[in-house]
Amino acid sequence: MTAVLTRRPGLARIRAAGSGRSPLHLVCLAFAGLVVCALFAPWLTPHDPNAVDLSAALAGPSAEHPLGADVAGRDTLARLLVGARTSLLGPLGVVVFSTVAGLAVGTAAAWRGGRLDAVLSRSTELVFAFPGMLLAILVISVYGEGLLAPVAALGLAYLPYVSRLTRSLVLAERARPYVSAHRVQGHSALQICLRHVLPNIAPVVLAQSTVHFGYALMDLAGLSFLGLGVPPLTPDWGRMVFDGQTAVQHGYPLSAILPCVLVVLTVVAFNVVGERWADRVARRDR
Repeated sequence: MTAVLTRRPGLARIRAAGSGRSPLHLVCLAFAGLVVCALFAPWLTPHDPNAVDLSAALAGPSAEHPLGADVAGRDTLARLLVGARTSLLGPLGVVVFSTVAGLAVGTAAAWRGGRLDAVLSRSTELVFAFPGMLLAILVISVYGEGLLAPVAALGLAYLPYVSRLTRSLVLAERARPYVSAHRVQGHSALQICLRHVLPNIAPVVLAQSTVHFGYALMDLAGLSFLGLGVPPLTPDWGRMVFDGQTAVQHGYPLSAILPCVLVVLTVVAFNVVGERWADRVARRDR
């Protein structure tokens, strides 16, 4: 009886539906490959991404430089591969921070209610008043360049979205019979939340976090383009677009166009993945 009441039906069907070779599955595989390339980038390219070779400045695609070179003669392919590490790990940090903190805040507010709910709800509304980019710029102006400051600021900016979603989901879960059953059995609120409530709401929250990943990638790339993100010599897709402006003016746009294309395709892909996942979870709950 307890096992039946513990888990809401449909999770197995969602996993089975997402495992087929659908276009969504192929997109996931493609970007899993991109992440693998990012992790092993130093071993996948023979060139140092920061090696300056003025004799190869603005060189077109060749056997030596398959995607050409930028205005300083640095290999574009090497910088794209190594830059993927920063461009993907930064948004991942934003998503992990906002999801973990948002789950904790939303669950506490919904489960405890009363004054704690009011205080946490008002606090998240205050964070909503600050646009994420503006908050990141303010934090960077205090702590300087680097990846940690914008990741922490954007994580704080995305936290209210996860917190509100979690609060509404936990309120719905509290009214379900399995929660009362576990309370009668003497389980503590912490045990019920960690073992049963959070696993039940995890698919919806993770689907929303997948969409946030794309937005965070775009925000961090924008900060790097403005010169407010990673240091100048660090390979990063947003920074490459900024560095490629000079090449565009000289009629060699490839070093600026390629990172733009990667940013756009990655953001679109993660948004599609997140929305498709959210749709499947919504159909399960109907």
